[in-house]
Amino acid sequence: MQILFGIIFHFIGGFASGSFYMPYKKVKGWHWESYWIVGGLFSWLIVPPLAAWLTIPGFADIIRNTPGDVIRYTIMFGVLWGIGGLTYGLGVRYLGMSLGNSVVLGFCSAFGALVPSIYYNIVHTPGKTTFNDLLTTNWGRIVLAGVIVCLLGIYICGRAGMLKEKELSQEEKKKSIAEFSLVKGLIVAVISGILSACFNFGIEAGKPMAEVANNIWKAAHPLEHGNFIFQNNVTYVVLLWGGLATNFIWCMILNARNKTFGDYTNSKTPLTKNYIFSALAGTTWFLQFFFYGMGESKLGNGASSWILHMAFIILVANMWGIALHEWKGVSKKTRTTITIGILTIFLSVLLVGYGNYLKP
Repeated sequence: MQILFGIIFHFIGGFASGSFYMPYKKVKGWHWESYWIVGGLFSWLIVPPLAAWLTIPGFADIIRNTPGDVIRYTIMFGVLWGIGGLTYGLGVRYLGMSLGNSVVLGFCSAFGALVPSIYYNIVHTPGKTTFNDLLTTNWGRIVLAGVIVCLLGIYICGRAGMLKEKELSQEEKKKSIAEFSLVKGLIVAVISGILSACFNFGIEAGKPMAEVANNIWKAAHPLEHGNFIFQNNVTYVVLLWGGLATNFIWCMILNARNKTFGDYTNSKTPLTKNYIFSALAGTTWFLQFFFYGMGESKLGNGASSWILHMAFIILVANMWGIALHEWKGVSKKTRTTITIGILTIFLSVLLVGYGNYLKP
């Protein structure tokens, strides 16, 4: 039952992440950097401490009493992840929901799922899933197979994007994606995918804070079994400071370069709606990791949780891409290719879930 709840929580988080960009499409008359940072203030500064306050009594005291090295490493990974998150927005902007998410999250899946287990193999951390576990146990090999199948599915989705690029005219592509650019999109998507995996490393760096929250909860609920499902909310507060710093600096640079500071007060645009939709996008974005933390408390923060989260995001984002007619006008072969890619990713989710079910 714990495994099932973990998968459900990851699906809800994946749905939130795969859907968060949709409200931005309702923003009118603002430049990308303006609505991105307004949404980001909710994602990284406003909502995380609110969520922590609602779920973890005394979360500020936990942060205050955490060793400086833990705080610094958590923020550092947050900064690196922030660069990945920033370029993620550009990847979706240039490639669309389907192809952009598939390429970005493909690299993010591989790095985020496997690097922590390799790290724990090197430093011999007790109680953590190591890469050796994935190679030498039946459940581990199934999880590893799920990771490989997921990457295969992402490759197939990327192949579908290439076919689309060849088949459609520039005008047809820009009907569904206003700024479609395959070359620019692929460059930023690869960078984004690699650096976005740093969020998973940041969760590990901030684990001491989550463990304190978990121990406090267990002491207050001695009859409860399992771990505190909201324990990671305290880690997110610190981790997202780094993401905020990166994105805020870059968006301010773009505002100055493009002379778009006026967007925030431009009465010729629907200001109230723009702020509401940006805030909704930012809040929805945070919900992905709110539910990721709940899923991680059931499955552990190894390859399983990360790959499930990424796979669900890709599935949802591709569904949105289909709903937005990003594949309209392509050949039957291309539509079949993207469908096979999505089904392959879904198979990877089943494999990872089954591998976790077999884990002692």
